[in-house]
Amino acid sequence: MRSDRSASAPLGLKIAAAGGLVFLHVPILLIFLYAFTTEEKSYQFPPPGLTLQWFAVTWNRPDVWEALSLSVRVASIATAIALVLGTLCAAAVSQTRFFGRETISLLVILPIALPGIITGIALRSAFSMAEIPFSIWTIVLGHATFCVVVVYNNAIARFRRISGSLVEASMDLGANGFQTFRHVILPNIGTALLAGGMLAFALSFDEVIVTTFTGGQQSTLPIWMLQELIRPRQRPVTNVVAMVVVLVTFLPILAAYYLTRDGDQIAGSGK
Repeated sequence: MRSDRSASAPLGLKIAAAGGLVFLHVPILLIFLYAFTTEEKSYQFPPPGLTLQWFAVTWNRPDVWEALSLSVRVASIATAIALVLGTLCAAAVSQTRFFGRETISLLVILPIALPGIITGIALRSAFSMAEIPFSIWTIVLGHATFCVVVVYNNAIARFRRISGSLVEASMDLGANGFQTFRHVILPNIGTALLAGGMLAFALSFDEVIVTTFTGGQQSTLPIWMLQELIRPRQRPVTNVVAMVVVLVTFLPILAAYYLTRDGDQIAGSGK
Protein backbone atom coordinates (compact mmCIF):
# COMPACT_ATOMS: atom_id res chain seq x y z
CA MET A 1 0.00 0.00 0.00
CA ARG A 2 1.40 3.39 -0.97
CA SER A 3 1.72 6.06 1.69
CA ASP A 4 -0.01 9.44 1.40
CA ARG A 5 3.36 11.07 0.72
CA SER A 6 3.97 8.95 -2.38
CA ALA A 7 0.44 9.41 -3.77
CA SER A 8 0.21 11.57 -6.87
CA ALA A 9 -1.22 15.06 -6.39
CA PRO A 10 -4.62 15.80 -7.97
CA LEU A 11 -4.52 17.41 -11.42
CA GLY A 12 -6.20 20.57 -10.13
CA LEU A 13 -3.53 21.01 -7.48
CA LYS A 14 -0.79 20.57 -10.07
CA ILE A 15 -2.38 23.19 -12.31
CA ALA A 16 -2.75 25.61 -9.39
CA ALA A 17 0.89 25.11 -8.40
CA ALA A 18 2.04 25.65 -12.00
CA GLY A 19 -0.10 28.77 -12.25
CA GLY A 20 1.40 30.16 -9.05
CA LEU A 21 4.94 29.56 -10.30
CA VAL A 22 4.15 31.24 -13.61
CA PHE A 23 2.61 34.23 -11.85
CA LEU A 24 5.68 34.62 -9.63
CA HIS A 25 8.47 34.06 -12.14
CA VAL A 26 7.32 35.24 -15.58
CA PRO A 27 7.86 38.94 -14.65
CA ILE A 28 11.42 38.07 -13.60
CA LEU A 29 12.01 36.27 -16.89
CA LEU A 30 10.76 39.36 -18.73
CA ILE A 31 13.44 41.41 -16.96
CA PHE A 32 16.04 39.01 -18.31
CA LEU A 33 14.51 39.21 -21.81
CA TYR A 34 14.47 43.01 -21.95
CA ALA A 35 18.12 43.15 -20.89
CA PHE A 36 18.87 41.95 -24.45
CA THR A 37 16.39 44.06 -26.44
CA THR A 38 17.51 46.46 -29.16
CA GLU A 39 14.73 48.92 -28.23
CA GLU A 40 15.91 51.41 -25.60
CA LYS A 41 12.86 53.60 -25.00
CA SER A 42 9.90 51.27 -24.54
CA TYR A 43 8.88 47.70 -23.75
CA GLN A 44 7.78 45.99 -26.96
CA PHE A 45 6.74 42.36 -26.96
CA PRO A 46 8.17 40.54 -28.63
CA PRO A 47 11.38 42.63 -28.65
CA PRO A 48 12.26 43.94 -32.14
CA GLY A 49 15.70 42.35 -31.83
CA LEU A 50 18.25 40.96 -29.41
CA THR A 51 21.70 42.31 -28.63
CA LEU A 52 24.48 42.09 -26.04
CA GLN A 53 25.46 45.75 -26.37
CA TRP A 54 23.74 46.81 -23.16
CA PHE A 55 26.08 44.71 -21.07
CA ALA A 56 29.03 46.70 -22.42
CA VAL A 57 27.15 49.97 -21.92
CA THR A 58 26.34 49.02 -18.33
CA TRP A 59 29.94 48.02 -17.67
CA ASN A 60 31.11 51.48 -18.77
CA ARG A 61 28.55 53.48 -16.77
CA PRO A 62 30.36 54.98 -13.71
CA ASP A 63 27.06 55.77 -11.96
CA VAL A 64 26.21 52.05 -11.95
CA TRP A 65 29.53 51.16 -10.33
CA GLU A 66 29.18 53.91 -7.71
CA ALA A 67 25.71 52.69 -6.74
CA LEU A 68 26.83 49.05 -6.71
CA SER A 69 29.86 49.86 -4.55
CA LEU A 70 27.71 51.73 -2.04
CA SER A 71 25.18 48.89 -1.87
CA VAL A 72 27.87 46.26 -1.27
CA ARG A 73 29.57 48.35 1.45
CA VAL A 74 26.30 49.09 3.23
CA ALA A 75 25.12 45.47 3.06
CA SER A 76 28.48 44.15 4.30
CA ILE A 77 28.69 46.49 7.29
CA ALA A 78 25.01 46.07 8.20
CA THR A 79 25.40 42.28 8.04
CA ALA A 80 28.48 42.36 10.27
CA ILE A 81 26.63 44.47 12.87
CA ALA A 82 23.62 42.17 12.65
CA LEU A 83 25.73 39.04 13.18
CA VAL A 84 27.18 40.43 16.41
CA LEU A 85 24.04 41.98 17.89
CA GLY A 86 21.66 39.29 16.65
CA THR A 87 23.80 36.47 18.05
CA LEU A 88 24.24 38.18 21.43
CA CYS A 89 20.50 38.86 21.71
CA ALA A 90 19.66 35.28 20.75
CA ALA A 91 22.11 33.89 23.30
CA ALA A 92 20.75 36.10 26.07
CA VAL A 93 17.10 35.30 25.36
CA SER A 94 17.51 31.57 24.81
CA GLN A 95 20.17 30.66 27.39
CA THR A 96 19.08 32.73 30.39
CA ARG A 97 15.89 33.48 32.30
CA PHE A 98 15.09 36.98 33.48
CA PHE A 99 12.10 39.28 33.98
CA GLY A 100 10.83 40.72 30.68
CA ARG A 101 12.60 38.20 28.47
CA GLU A 102 9.64 37.71 26.12
CA THR A 103 9.12 41.46 25.91
CA ILE A 104 12.72 41.96 24.84
CA SER A 105 12.34 39.21 22.26
CA LEU A 106 9.27 40.98 20.87
CA LEU A 107 11.10 44.32 20.73
CA VAL A 108 14.00 42.72 18.83
CA ILE A 109 11.76 41.34 16.08
CA LEU A 110 9.44 44.39 15.95
CA PRO A 111 11.41 46.36 13.29
CA ILE A 112 10.87 43.71 10.63
CA ALA A 113 7.15 43.54 11.45
CA LEU A 114 6.68 47.30 11.07
CA PRO A 115 6.15 48.79 7.59
CA GLY A 116 9.42 50.04 6.18
CA ILE A 117 8.05 53.55 5.80
CA ILE A 118 7.44 53.74 9.56
CA THR A 119 11.01 52.67 10.30
CA GLY A 120 12.30 55.14 7.73
CA ILE A 121 10.35 58.09 9.11
CA ALA A 122 11.37 57.23 12.68
CA LEU A 123 15.06 57.01 11.77
CA ARG A 124 14.98 60.22 9.72
CA SER A 125 13.33 62.07 12.61
CA ALA A 126 15.90 60.71 15.06
CA PHE A 127 18.83 61.69 12.81
CA SER A 128 17.38 65.17 12.32
CA MET A 129 16.86 65.71 16.06
CA ALA A 130 20.41 64.54 16.78
CA GLU A 131 21.71 66.69 13.88
CA ILE A 132 23.42 63.67 12.33
CA PRO A 133 24.28 64.31 8.65
CA PHE A 134 23.21 61.71 6.15
CA SER A 135 26.03 59.40 5.15
CA ILE A 136 26.78 55.75 4.54
CA TRP A 137 26.50 55.23 8.31
CA THR A 138 22.92 56.47 8.50
CA ILE A 139 22.02 53.98 5.75
CA VAL A 140 23.89 51.22 7.61
CA LEU A 141 22.03 51.94 10.85
CA GLY A 142 18.72 51.85 9.01
CA HIS A 143 19.49 48.52 7.38
CA ALA A 144 20.88 47.03 10.59
CA THR A 145 17.48 47.44 12.27
CA PHE A 146 15.96 44.64 10.18
CA CYS A 147 19.16 42.69 9.48
CA VAL A 148 19.51 42.05 13.23
CA VAL A 149 16.08 40.43 13.22
CA VAL A 150 17.01 38.00 10.45
CA VAL A 151 20.15 36.86 12.26
CA TYR A 152 18.32 36.74 15.60
CA ASN A 153 15.56 34.49 14.26
CA ASN A 154 18.07 32.04 12.78
CA ALA A 155 20.34 32.05 15.82
CA ILE A 156 17.66 31.68 18.49
CA ALA A 157 16.08 28.73 16.69
CA ARG A 158 19.44 26.96 16.71
CA PHE A 159 20.28 27.95 20.30
CA ARG A 160 17.05 26.35 21.49
CA ARG A 161 18.09 23.05 19.90
CA ILE A 162 21.41 22.93 21.73
CA SER A 163 21.25 20.66 24.77
CA GLY A 164 22.37 22.35 27.97
CA SER A 165 24.21 19.17 28.88
CA LEU A 166 26.74 19.86 26.12
CA VAL A 167 27.74 23.17 27.68
CA GLU A 168 27.78 21.66 31.18
CA ALA A 169 29.97 18.78 29.98
CA SER A 170 32.39 21.24 28.41
CA MET A 171 32.65 23.21 31.64
CA ASP A 172 33.08 20.00 33.69
CA LEU A 173 36.00 19.04 31.46
CA GLY A 174 37.77 22.29 32.33
CA ALA A 175 36.92 24.49 29.33
CA ASN A 176 36.47 28.18 30.00
CA GLY A 177 33.70 30.28 28.49
CA PHE A 178 35.59 31.18 25.33
CA GLN A 179 36.67 27.58 24.71
CA THR A 180 33.12 26.35 25.22
CA PHE A 181 31.83 28.92 22.75
CA ARG A 182 34.52 28.10 20.18
CA HIS A 183 34.41 24.30 20.34
CA VAL A 184 30.81 23.56 21.38
CA ILE A 185 28.43 26.44 20.69
CA LEU A 186 29.90 27.89 17.50
CA PRO A 187 29.96 24.57 15.58
CA ASN A 188 26.29 24.13 16.43
CA ILE A 189 25.15 27.62 15.42
CA GLY A 190 27.67 28.26 12.63
CA THR A 191 25.45 27.31 9.71
CA ALA A 192 22.51 29.24 11.19
CA LEU A 193 24.68 32.36 11.50
CA LEU A 194 25.98 31.93 7.95
CA ALA A 195 22.45 31.53 6.61
CA GLY A 196 21.22 34.50 8.64
CA GLY A 197 24.12 36.61 7.42
CA MET A 198 23.41 35.71 3.78
CA LEU A 199 19.74 36.56 4.13
CA ALA A 200 20.59 39.82 5.91
CA PHE A 201 23.00 40.76 3.11
CA ALA A 202 20.37 40.02 0.46
CA LEU A 203 17.71 42.09 2.28
CA SER A 204 20.08 45.01 2.77
CA PHE A 205 21.33 44.88 -0.81
CA ASP A 206 17.87 45.44 -2.32
CA GLU A 207 16.32 47.67 0.36
CA VAL A 208 14.55 50.77 -1.01
CA ILE A 209 12.12 52.33 1.48
CA VAL A 210 14.37 52.72 4.53
CA THR A 211 17.24 53.84 2.28
CA THR A 212 15.06 56.57 0.79
CA PHE A 213 14.66 58.14 4.25
CA THR A 214 18.20 57.60 5.53
CA GLY A 215 20.38 58.02 2.45
CA GLY A 216 20.06 61.72 1.73
CA GLN A 217 21.48 62.37 -1.76
CA GLN A 218 23.29 59.03 -1.90
CA SER A 219 22.01 56.33 -4.22
CA THR A 220 22.35 52.65 -3.54
CA LEU A 221 21.77 50.34 -6.48
CA PRO A 222 17.99 49.87 -5.88
CA ILE A 223 17.55 53.64 -5.50
CA TRP A 224 19.50 54.18 -8.71
CA MET A 225 17.24 51.69 -10.50
CA LEU A 226 14.12 53.46 -9.24
CA GLN A 227 15.43 56.81 -10.43
CA GLU A 228 16.29 55.35 -13.83
CA LEU A 229 12.77 53.99 -14.24
CA ILE A 230 11.27 57.39 -13.37
CA ARG A 231 13.62 59.26 -15.70
CA PRO A 232 14.73 56.63 -18.21
CA ARG A 233 17.89 57.27 -20.20
CA GLN A 234 18.83 53.83 -21.49
CA ARG A 235 16.04 51.56 -20.28
CA PRO A 236 17.74 48.21 -21.07
CA VAL A 237 20.64 49.19 -18.79
CA THR A 238 18.19 49.15 -15.89
CA ASN A 239 17.13 45.64 -16.87
CA VAL A 240 20.74 44.48 -17.05
CA VAL A 241 21.34 45.82 -13.55
CA ALA A 242 18.06 44.26 -12.35
CA MET A 243 19.20 40.90 -13.71
CA VAL A 244 22.45 41.21 -11.75
CA VAL A 245 20.52 42.11 -8.59
CA VAL A 246 18.30 39.04 -9.03
CA LEU A 247 21.35 36.81 -9.30
CA VAL A 248 23.17 38.48 -6.40
CA THR A 249 20.19 38.13 -4.05
CA PHE A 250 19.14 34.68 -5.28
CA LEU A 251 22.45 32.96 -4.61
CA PRO A 252 22.65 33.85 -0.87
CA ILE A 253 19.03 32.82 -0.36
CA LEU A 254 19.62 29.51 -2.12
CA ALA A 255 22.76 28.90 -0.07
CA ALA A 256 20.91 29.79 3.15
CA TYR A 257 18.20 27.26 2.28
CA TYR A 258 20.68 24.43 1.81
CA LEU A 259 22.58 25.38 4.97
CA THR A 260 19.50 25.37 7.21
CA ARG A 261 17.46 22.47 5.84
CA ASP A 262 19.35 20.02 8.09
CA GLY A 263 19.36 22.37 11.08
CA ASP A 264 17.76 19.81 13.36
CA GLN A 265 21.05 17.90 13.53
CA ILE A 266 23.06 19.17 16.49
CA ALA A 267 26.77 18.52 16.63
CA GLY A 268 27.71 16.45 19.64
CA SER A 269 24.21 15.29 20.55
CA GLY A 270 24.21 11.58 21.00
CA LYS A 271 27.95 11.36 21.61
